[in-house]
Amino acid sequence: MKLTWIAGILLFVQPVNISESLSVTHQGQTIARINQVDITMPLLDVPIMDANKYNQFVEKIDRQVYQKPVNATMDELGNILPGRAGYKLYHQAFKEKFYSFLYSSRGYKLEVPLLAIHPKVDGELLAEIREKKIGEYRTYFNVNNKNRSNNISLAADAINNYVVFPGEVFSFNQVVGKRSAEKGYLLARVIVKGEFSEGIGGGICQVSSTLFNAIDNAGLQTIQRYSHTRSVPYVPTGRDATVSWYGPDFSFKNKYNQPILIRAKIQGGMVSIMVYSSDMINYKLRKIPDASKQLSNEQIFRL
Repeated sequence: MKLTWIAGILLFVQPVNISESLSVTHQGQTIARINQVDITMPLLDVPIMDANKYNQFVEKIDRQVYQKPVNATMDELGNILPGRAGYKLYHQAFKEKFYSFLYSSRGYKLEVPLLAIHPKVDGELLAEIREKKIGEYRTYFNVNNKNRSNNISLAADAINNYVVFPGEVFSFNQVVGKRSAEKGYLLARVIVKGEFSEGIGGGICQVSSTLFNAIDNAGLQTIQRYSHTRSVPYVPTGRDATVSWYGPDFSFKNKYNQPILIRAKIQGGMVSIMVYSSDMINYKLRKIPDASKQLSNEQIFRL
């Protein structure tokens, strides 16, 4: 242990030429420059690397080159759209090349080494888990309420094509994210403490409630669900799932032996959510009450 510690100290205290600079490139373009003097500090008249400065420099590079992977999805016709790999900084390879620069007597040009990040869901997986419909539910809304219709569409798009793996927990708030004007959500009716009010994202509880009934129909395990403080017209009494960013969430667990795929779409004034999986899934269907196709006066005039 002592020999390893001493070897590490000797590596850091080797003399460096502090007059040279490093150019970091990504895809042929320079994204950062640093001088040896900016990354070292003197110790007993011998320059050594400043670990804090190095970490800050590396974090900046990492943010610049990071590319999030894109999962495979399905379009409205059921065609599979392939995913795309992402990339992140290969830290170990970068550190090795950085030391070569630090203890050299010349300037350096370093092309950023990258590690591929493969998408969690690829086309092959989607092809397998779109085969068997194991649950579905439909609810209805007033298309003439433009703001509310907009919010419903945005929330449905957010959960569409989402894959939940065996043992994973799906959180509506986490998947849909914060409902904000920047994301396109509009003011619409919400229920707060039993009273109607106006709020950004009003209407998305119809999506979470439709999803709850679809996954319940598929026999999945509900982890967290809360009802509104008053009845809502789009699902039978007691079959709703209220959500808000700073409040209640709706979550469920995939207890099955296969991944499940959520498909959500809007057709006119109907929210349709289907749950699919592979032919090899062992599941137990639950019978649940259907939503009324008739819009209530509350939906027509208030929601």
